[in-house]
Amino acid sequence: MFFDIQINGCWGVDFNSESLTDEQWQFAEEKLALDGTDFFLPTIITDSVDAMLAKISRIASLIEQEPISKRRAVGIHVEGPFISHEPGYIGAHPPQHARPASMDIAKRIVEAGHGYIRLVTLAPEQDSTGEVTSYLASQDICVAAGHTNASRDQMLKSIDSGLRLFTHLGNGCPANLARHDSIIHRVLSLRNQIHVSLIADGHHLPLWLLRSWIDWFGIDRITIISDAISAAGLPSGLHSLGSRMVHVGDDGVPRSEDRSHFVGSGATLGQMNSILDTHLQLSASDRQKLLMTNPATLIFGHDSHLLTRDNELQSS
Repeated sequence: MFFDIQINGCWGVDFNSESLTDEQWQFAEEKLALDGTDFFLPTIITDSVDAMLAKISRIASLIEQEPISKRRAVGIHVEGPFISHEPGYIGAHPPQHARPASMDIAKRIVEAGHGYIRLVTLAPEQDSTGEVTSYLASQDICVAAGHTNASRDQMLKSIDSGLRLFTHLGNGCPANLARHDSIIHRVLSLRNQIHVSLIADGHHLPLWLLRSWIDWFGIDRITIISDAISAAGLPSGLHSLGSRMVHVGDDGVPRSEDRSHFVGSGATLGQMNSILDTHLQLSASDRQKLLMTNPATLIFGHDSHLLTRDNELQSS
């Protein structure tokens, strides 16, 4: 049983599509369940504010259609638009829509989510006062840093304001960084104050580095995410992603059409569980922490309804 707190789509279904249908949603849920992903946070990425609000509202309405006892999408992850527009740090997000944090926009995002916003990824340097981070944290929303070149002091200030997580460490940043003072080393230095999510497909991070960071942060401070896009589960070749095309190689990794950078992941948590088992030889209990317990505790807390429901499902 897995909980994916960052997934953009799968098996040809794009959660960021403006024309997402009920049938596509149900199909994606069924495919994820077969994969072992019983819970997930559909992730809405950076776009114009109006487009993001419409997509968030649509996902919220899809979640509300299902009874709690059958609900697999247990919230929404909003990644952006308060992220860095700098090349490399922006990743595959459209740079023209990256913007400084705004209380007005943050409140509109929360309202559009109808209580289902559970995680927001932003760049601390885009929220220089920490006001938006504090507001989101006060709404019981987990706030993560990501797509950011925040200084160590900015990271510390954001942590003081309620930041708890760093999104996909080692990705969403340039390929070439300063030897010493880089966003990766800053986060490593704060390992006792923050949790991190990692993409465990063996491509976004080399497996030896994944192993090293699991040892470095400790098993209780890491959550494995898929960051899967709609091309996950599809054969190699060109596939549409919104208004652009992505190329899925023989290795299963989606890249930009010019092959210059990754565009999300093509792997699911089920596949990552196999990698953690076979290549890193992690125990079943450690994999359960990385893939279910840690994300559930991070998003909902120790006494969450999700964890209770987990126990009920396991005993049924």
